[in-house]
Amino acid sequence: MAADDYFSLFGLPSKFAIDAQALEEAWRLVAARVHPDRYATASAAERRVAMQWAARANEAYRLLRDPMLRARYLCESAGIDLQTESNTAMAPAFLMQQMEWREMLDDARHDERARAALGEELEQAREAMRASLAELIDTRQDYAAAGQKVREWMFIEKLAQELAAVQP
Repeated sequence: MAADDYFSLFGLPSKFAIDAQALEEAWRLVAARVHPDRYATASAAERRVAMQWAARANEAYRLLRDPMLRARYLCESAGIDLQTESNTAMAPAFLMQQMEWREMLDDARHDERARAALGEELEQAREAMRASLAELIDTRQDYAAAGQKVREWMFIEKLAQELAAVQP
């Protein structure tokens, strides 16, 4: 079994907008083919290789089924260094949106309606990111712009985690 990347491992096109059901079906086929139990009577080397392929298939599936991680993977595969640890520069409009969301998060700590409103806004932002990334990656192949969107999406996910941690 050979696979240059996670998409080819599952026989899927290397693009952002993928068919989730096709991904799951492909993963199940690959996972069944390399499952360590199938190699229980094989040599130690064959069992080790099967274990490595099973781990690779599981990691590929975990990454590809998450749209943000999939976008990040595609950008990085295209040579874009997202500089997630060192580059905090964002578009001015997104910085303003961040400030508004932070204020909403502060309100959400004491107000159920504010918590629900912020949750809805973040879900809408996720949907907008999905649409934007499909356009940037699949249609325009603009991985640099997609990388910026991925960094914005990472902020949205971090904020969503903070919101989830807010106790009613």
